[in-house]
Amino acid sequence: MSAETLASIPVSAPSRATYAQRVAFVSEMAGRLHRYGTTAQRLEAAVVALAQQLDLDCEPWSNPTGLILSFSDPTQAIGSSDITRVIRLGPGDTDLHKLAMADEIADAVSTARMSIAQGHTALRQLDKDPGMRGKVQMLLSFTLGSAGVAGLWRLPWLDIATAGVTGLLIGLLLFYTDRRVATREASDALAALLAGFVAVLVASFIGPLNLNSTIIASLVILLPGMSLTNAVNELASQHWVSGTARFAGALTTIMKLTVGAMIAVTIANFIGLEPVVKASRPQSDWVEWGSVLVASFAFAMLFRASRRDYPWVMAASLAGYAISRYGGQLWGGPAGIFLAAMMLTAAGNLFGRLVQRPGAIIRLPGIIMLVPGSISLRGVLNLAQQQNVNAGESALLTVLNVVMALVAGLLFGNLLVPARKNL
Repeated sequence: MSAETLASIPVSAPSRATYAQRVAFVSEMAGRLHRYGTTAQRLEAAVVALAQQLDLDCEPWSNPTGLILSFSDPTQAIGSSDITRVIRLGPGDTDLHKLAMADEIADAVSTARMSIAQGHTALRQLDKDPGMRGKVQMLLSFTLGSAGVAGLWRLPWLDIATAGVTGLLIGLLLFYTDRRVATREASDALAALLAGFVAVLVASFIGPLNLNSTIIASLVILLPGMSLTNAVNELASQHWVSGTARFAGALTTIMKLTVGAMIAVTIANFIGLEPVVKASRPQSDWVEWGSVLVASFAFAMLFRASRRDYPWVMAASLAGYAISRYGGQLWGGPAGIFLAAMMLTAAGNLFGRLVQRPGAIIRLPGIIMLVPGSISLRGVLNLAQQQNVNAGESALLTVLNVVMALVAGLLFGNLLVPARKNL
């Protein structure tokens, strides 16, 4: 559903809807914002704002796997109209197109440009199956994302090709594993097993690889760097239950990826494969910046941005990487990450004010290049391979510095340019 379609819908005041209809609409909208990857503090603030616009009192409670919404009608006697909705949901997955459309629908309903019934219909239209095009887009995002990150790290061409092909194979694997509950729960471990085994085979029979770096680049789409950042951001916003649960989920994902990769390496050693490992980063500047462009395009597809938003998303990704890189050269890595996160958060809020659309379109792609998923996986891999706490200590300390710099940047960016709305 496009913005032009929303504008053509006849006016119908939401105040004419019944109390139950308004509660149902706010509950539906809250569930969708959760599924589209909104963090707890932003989701709760958006739900409270929408409920107030529809003449409702609402007390939301959000966590990564569900919602509790308590409603009351301010025009009725205290306690006479209380309704509580408990909604069980899976962890959200970022979808910038659907998030933007849900925001437009919420605005249209709250400003009486659309009735609540029409709002429900518009929300249901967002559930259309993307079909073959969506599957191809997912596979392309996995392939280009893995190859782009490998090039961004200036790995040799064989490493880049291996990461790209492995990313494609992981995408195909996820089509199968997502169909069943048992395989869905083990999908991260299976993907890491596949990535590790492909890397070992290439290093054994074709040519030397930066083994760990190639495996991590292959898995870049599955890394929970954004979850780690969101978790600490929620903790800093005093959403302790949601932040703790999200942080635990991110750590669990890292452990599953590590287990899968280690199983692959162990099997290779058991059957007598001897991968040739060589630390080499020979690529020039043009490969790095070309890879940043490829990776930003992959993240635009991964975040399911609208076509009209691709330039915004790619520009934000490029800007975030450039600011952190050159800021890091001048003042150190954490300072560069802080500066990039602050500027991109402020830019996202300014975008929301000027364009009247969610600032997440700028904010999320802007910080995706900065999140510490690859560093955290590298630290745990080193720890597991060498069975020495000191081996992963440096990487894990770097993760802590990156997360603190990111969260500080997000907080100060919101102070620099306050958000027009919460998304």
